[in-house]
Amino acid sequence: MTRSDSKRRAAVLGSPIAHSLSPALHRAAYTALGLDDWSYDRFEVDEEALAEFFGKLGPEWAGLSLTMPLKRAVIPLLDEISETAASVEAVNTVVFTEDGRSLGDNTDIPGMIAALRERGIEQVDAAAILGAGATASSALAALARICTGEVVAYVRSEARAAEMRQWGERLDVDVRTADWADAAQALGAPLVIATTPAGTTDALAAHIPERPATLFDVLYDPWPTALAARWSACGGAVVSGLDLLVHQAVLQVEQMTGRAPAPLDVMRKAGEHALAGREA
Repeated sequence: MTRSDSKRRAAVLGSPIAHSLSPALHRAAYTALGLDDWSYDRFEVDEEALAEFFGKLGPEWAGLSLTMPLKRAVIPLLDEISETAASVEAVNTVVFTEDGRSLGDNTDIPGMIAALRERGIEQVDAAAILGAGATASSALAALARICTGEVVAYVRSEARAAEMRQWGERLDVDVRTADWADAAQALGAPLVIATTPAGTTDALAAHIPERPATLFDVLYDPWPTALAARWSACGGAVVSGLDLLVHQAVLQVEQMTGRAPAPLDVMRKAGEHALAGREA
């Protein structure tokens, strides 16, 4: 069986994976694009099982989406990674070429930029990041392209602070770190990117300034977060984790299928429908 006469497959891998919205987004895209022979599944795969999973992939596989904890673990298994992925040492997209090569990319970073651009945010002169995990490093990489001034990262430990400063040097971003106890000061920035787990920023909702600018909260379930709900009520612009998820998935679909543009609106509606089903 050759790639040309086989049905095409793609999937999202991670652990845990049951919560992933990626199947809903990608399947909706395939339907809209008329790709009736394409399928997209989810597989529970941890770091120890990743190499074995890769070893069993056949020529029908077009690509993979990767979530935690696989974004760094996959790199040694790939033939090549993009400059974007290398900049943060994280791959969330793998595309298999016709000649059998595996190419890794990171669509989280351009996905963040596209989500902000959709809300009219092309450039900012300063920004604040809440948190210092893997998503925060992607946020820094995005800010490297759109922020002309200082980025302040609010973190809980000196070790995390040192990591963020190192990422700033690597990505050529002017990063200053501050203690999480002072995180309310972040809310006055032109752009605030919240990268922390659910509930972490709830207490900050009481400290939103009178005229907030833009909040990018990377969570999408549960939604809205207390911070996002209050921010919106105060008249500020809010970009959600679903916006990020959809925009990065659009780029994945385009890379895996070779079809562009991917149906952004259809994919967003599929994500919203899937989230509504969880709340029912």
